Amino acid sequence: MDTYKSPLDLVRAAPPENPVACVRPGRVALAVGWFQDKFPGEVLYAVKANPSPWVLDALYGAGLRTFDVASEAEIDLICGRFADARLAFMHPVKSRRAIRRAYHDFGVRTFVLDSADELDKILAETGNARDLTLVVRLTVSNDGASLPLSGKFGIGGQEAQDLLFRTRRVAAELGVSFHVGSQCMRPVAYRAAMMEASRLIKRAGVTVDIVDVGGGFPSIYPGMNPPPMQAYVDEILASFDAMGVINNADLWCEPGRALVAESCSIVVRVDARKGDALYLNDGSYGNLFDATHAKWPFPVKLLREPRKMARRQAAFKFYGPTCDSIDAAQGPFELPEDVREGDYLEIGMLGAYGVAMQTRFNGFGATDEAIVTDAPWASMYAATPLSQPQETGAVVSFPARKRKRRR
Repeated sequence: MDTYKSPLDLVRAAPPENPVACVRPGRVALAVGWFQDKFPGEVLYAVKANPSPWVLDALYGAGLRTFDVASEAEIDLICGRFADARLAFMHPVKSRRAIRRAYHDFGVRTFVLDSADELDKILAETGNARDLTLVVRLTVSNDGASLPLSGKFGIGGQEAQDLLFRTRRVAAELGVSFHVGSQCMRPVAYRAAMMEASRLIKRAGVTVDIVDVGGGFPSIYPGMNPPPMQAYVDEILASFDAMGVINNADLWCEPGRALVAESCSIVVRVDARKGDALYLNDGSYGNLFDATHAKWPFPVKLLREPRKMARRQAAFKFYGPTCDSIDAAQGPFELPEDVREGDYLEIGMLGAYGVAMQTRFNGFGATDEAIVTDAPWASMYAATPLSQPQETGAVVSFPARKRKRRR
C-alpha cells in the first residue's frame, strides 16, 4: 500500500476513481495494546468487525493471539495467516460441517451454544470429544446499547439453567457468555449482565471455568461520547469479584469495534449534487451500511484546500452509486455549503463494519487501500500511558503480554 500524510494528500497526489480505505495500522496496535494492559483477562478479537489483512497483522504484531471466529471462512482466514493462533468458534448456531472441520481440521476446541440441539450437534460432529471448552450464550438486557443484539441469540431462565447443568457434564471446561449490545454507552450494563449470569450459574448448581463478557465496547462518534474505556474495565472487574466465581474462572472479552473503529476512514467522490443531496461513489452496499441503515452519525469532512472552502455549512444527505432507492443515508451530514461534483469527502471512524460489509451489487463496491499517518477524528485511547505508535507502512509492534492462566 502507498503511504500519505493525510487523505487530503492522497487526493492531491492522484484523484482516485474508487473509494479509498485510508488505514492507520498503528491505531489498531494502540487499541489492542491498551486492552492487553488494562483488561484483566483474555482478549479475543471479533474478526467480523474487520477481517482486512492489515488489521489482522497489526493485531498479531501487537501480541494478540486469540480470535473470535464465526464461520468456516474466518477460521480458514486466521489459520492460514497465523499458525499459532487460538480460535474460539463463537457463533451460537453452526452447520455440522463447520463444527466438524473446525474440530478435526483446525484444532478448534472452544464452541459457543445456546440450545440443547446445538450441544447435541457439537457432540455428534466432534465424536463426543472430551476436550471441549463449551460456552453457553445467555440472553441479557441490551439497555444502553446503540444497536441491541438480544433478539437473535441467547438463552435464559430455567432453560439456561438446564443447559448449563447438562453442558457441565460433558465439557472439559464450561463457560458463560453474553452480549450487552453494540456500542454500549453504560458501563453498568456489564454489571447487570454479570449478575444475571451469576444467578443462573448458582441456580444451575454448576461451577464455571470462563466468564466471557463479550463485546459491546464503544467508540466515539458525533453525538455519541461514551465514558472512558477504563470505566468499562473497572465495572467488569468489580462485577467479576462480586460474582463469586473468581477462584474458578478466567475472564474473557471479545472487542471488535473498540479495536478497529478509529483505524480507518473512507474517501469518497461526489459524482453529482441535486440540492441538498450528494450522489457518492460509495454507499450502503459498499462501506456505508451503518450510515444508511443504522443511521449512525459518522463524521465527515470536505477534502479541499481550506482557502477554497466556503465558511458557511449546510446539511446534506447522501445517495450511493447503485440503482436501489434505499441506498440513501439521510444524515444530516454537515459540510461547506459549496460542495460540488468532483469534490472528495472523508467519512471517518469506519474501521469497524465498513469494508467488512461490502457487496458488489450493481457492479459497485471495489475499494482501494492506502496508509495515512494522520490521527483519527477521536480516540478512546488518547490518554493511554502507552507510547503512541507512529503510523508507518510497517506493522506496529508491542511486546506480547504474558497472562496468568488457570490450568
